[in-house]
This record gives sequence, C-alpha cells and structure tokens, in this order.
Amino acid sequence: MAEAFPLSWPEGWERTPAAQRKASKFRTRYAEAYDNLMRELGLLGASSIVVSTNAPLRRDGRPYTDFMEDDVAEPGVAVYFLLKGQPRVMARDGHPRPVENLHAIGHVIAHLRGIERHGGSAMMMKSFDGFSALPAPGAKRSWMDVLDFKPNDRSQITAEIIKSRFARLATIRHPDKPGGSHDAMSELNRARDEALKEIGS
Repeated sequence: MAEAFPLSWPEGWERTPAAQRKASKFRTRYAEAYDNLMRELGLLGASSIVVSTNAPLRRDGRPYTDFMEDDVAEPGVAVYFLLKGQPRVMARDGHPRPVENLHAIGHVIAHLRGIERHGGSAMMMKSFDGFSALPAPGAKRSWMDVLDFKPNDRSQITAEIIKSRFARLATIRHPDKPGGSHDAMSELNRARDEALKEIGS
C-alpha cells in the first residue's frame, strides 16, 4: 500500500516538467481542498484512502499546511483508494502548489461521479478502469489489504468473517463481473488462503 509520505508516484504516470507547471485559477486552502476530496471519495464509495505527497507529516498524520500551500520543488499528489475492492489511483503534478493538485483531483472525481447521474453506475465504474493502481514490480499486497480489513480489525477477524468477506468481494472481483478480472480474483483467492492459514483455520 502507498504511504502518505514521502510521495509515492504511481507507476506509468508521466511527470510534468517543472517549467511546464502552471498556477491554477483557484485559491483554495488546504483544509477546504482536503475536505472536498474526502467528501467526493465518500460519495463515490471509496475506502482505504491514502493521500500521498512529499509534505512532512505532523504528529496527527496530516501534512503541514505551509508545505501544501507553498510553491515547492515536488508538488505532486497521488490519491490511492479502493473502489469496489479494486485499487485505484489518481495523480496530479501540473500545478506548482500541492494544494492546487489536490484540489484538481477532487474536481476530477466530482466530474466522474457525474457520469453516474447521467449514464448509470456501470459507465462510471468503467471510467475508473484507467485509474487502476499498479503495484510496484514484485510487490504483493497483504491479505489484510486485499480483503479490505483495517489494521485495528485484526484482533476480531475470525474464519467466518474471512469467508464472508471473501464471498462478498468475489461478487465484485470475479472476471465475469464488470470491473472484475482473473488477476483480481487470483489475488482474492490467495488472500483468503493466507488469512485462514494465519489465524489457524
């Protein structure tokens, strides 16, 4: 899973040369841009959200506002999340301030959600296929990530919960389902087997 700091730029996404970055028309503050992004992702149904930047983190895990709102050498922002169990990422570095790039990503998600209002959820989900988050070469997600468990869930996870979670996610990730694939289903099968083995079932 990507980390909030330092910036984890997604594989296959082109970078914008510093000389080609342009200030946006918006003068949004970090708190507003962040809250807007979280609201849009919540309406989308996203989970396991990680906002990755080069901004040093405060003790509460949030980035320092001054860094986010200043022109910096590395203004890129990458937002990782799960959507119906599938890892997705959106990244932007076309503006000189991280907050501008964060704000832009929130607007893109809002516009993509508009597809659902006008063309149905199947079209919206298909539009997100281009935002698949590819793991780093050789990287393997933990069974906790694949089964969409949070770290504080671990002590309460039972074999029955694992099997139930597997069955629910299989209806989404199966290759016969929209947005599903053989790779996603294979990963889910592996995660279930590893989870059951680890808890001794």
